[in-house]
Amino acid sequence: MIHKYQLNNPILSLKSDLAAQFPIYIYLSVDKKYLLYSTSIEEILNHKEVIRPLALRDESISFLLQSGIVPLPHTIYQNLFIIGIGDEANISTVSNRIKIQFSHQFPFKNKNRDTHSEVNETYILELLAKATTSNLNLNNNSYLFHSAGKDSNMIALAMAEAGYQDKITCLTHKSKGSHDESEISQKIAKQLGFKHQKLFLPKQIHQTELNSISNYFENTPLPCMDNVTLAYPLYATQIEFTNSNIIDGSGNDVYSGHIPNKTEFTKQRFLSKFHPLRVLTDKLNSSNKLRKLTLTQAEWAGISGFSFEDIEHLFKQGNNVYEYWKQESKKRASWDYFDVRADIWGSFVESDRVIRKSRNLASIYDANLILPWCDVKVASYFSTLSENQLFDRKNFKNKLILRKILKNKIGLDSDKLGKMAFSFDFFSILMLMEHDVKNEIINCQLWNKDNINTIFLKLMNKNYTKKNQILLQRLYLISAWYNKNKYIKRDK
Repeated sequence: MIHKYQLNNPILSLKSDLAAQFPIYIYLSVDKKYLLYSTSIEEILNHKEVIRPLALRDESISFLLQSGIVPLPHTIYQNLFIIGIGDEANISTVSNRIKIQFSHQFPFKNKNRDTHSEVNETYILELLAKATTSNLNLNNNSYLFHSAGKDSNMIALAMAEAGYQDKITCLTHKSKGSHDESEISQKIAKQLGFKHQKLFLPKQIHQTELNSISNYFENTPLPCMDNVTLAYPLYATQIEFTNSNIIDGSGNDVYSGHIPNKTEFTKQRFLSKFHPLRVLTDKLNSSNKLRKLTLTQAEWAGISGFSFEDIEHLFKQGNNVYEYWKQESKKRASWDYFDVRADIWGSFVESDRVIRKSRNLASIYDANLILPWCDVKVASYFSTLSENQLFDRKNFKNKLILRKILKNKIGLDSDKLGKMAFSFDFFSILMLMEHDVKNEIINCQLWNKDNINTIFLKLMNKNYTKKNQILLQRLYLISAWYNKNKYIKRDK
């Protein structure tokens, strides 16, 4: 349901639910005479009082390029905001204009945990099952994005114990080499009684795939810079997502302990002190490894992108995002790094990058997205558990209770299996459609036409470093979205 706030209405305070399963989207009219808000971005963007084409926010484009996210409450649009985890918007009338004052307070600090809490493993599974089934439309197909990891397997286990095996199909990406999780996932799905389907990368990009990719960029509400973004329109050529239930296991890092590895923890502790030297490393090209020496502490939590040197040549309206991350780090200067990482990653990066790609998929295909780990009762329960039930600081080991449950219930030994980060070979897809990628980037009106060809060729250098691959994809994702998206489509 969409709500409207008008001039001289009583002061209004808006907050999302605890883990932002349902973030609140706010549209402020250009003249600041009225405001619309809803938990549905589709309702907002398609409302008759929302003026389209929507105007873009140059600072947000700068963030996408340099950081890979737009920090909430802002979005890529000038007049659209998102209230997410720990956010509050206070809305009032000042001088005959609507004013919004935003604030952020992280709700999951480790010091606030109950140090003597008991863990009820059965209750955890019951919570996850209820968080899923309460939002499930049993008349439609249901798909669980499933891996060998702890998060999706906890959902699968919970749903199996609740007796929903015949209602859900587990989907797993078939990766190349040692990162492939599909065989393990298929075995677990069979053990629990679920149907399972592997999702494949196409060996060639045909018109069917190109049409699906074009449809994705045309209809997606917000751009997403996740490295797995391109997988979703390709999956849509193998699965009919329209009106389905899509179950995603993202969202618990923010309260279960988003643990760094030992190397990252040590480096951020010492190197983040050198961020004042950013004035020097900002003059380096984007691929230069020395740039990592001057990241702010906040940026160590998974934020990277183009250097400001390259931004100045690429995007005329670009601004340097360093000052923003410097201030965000300063706000958290007295915090434990585990809290800093959980807040920056969970409240900013995971919401705008990891979960956003699933929200976009659901938006495009009118699907019902279910995020069990973002459920209020699930988040509330885990936020009260003691630290030693969730993670081990000394050994940098996360989600201890989940490891225990999965090992005891289905024999999944996450310690033995190790970290199997989801691997999607996005660069092979870019190369299969190299001509289209080049056209989208070179012909995008956002970029400085005098320099874009040079920047593109630099990223296409035959060395193909991983950094260059990521930046090439980022440039393509922004360009294709800008060129095709219906919400900003301009009459020619």
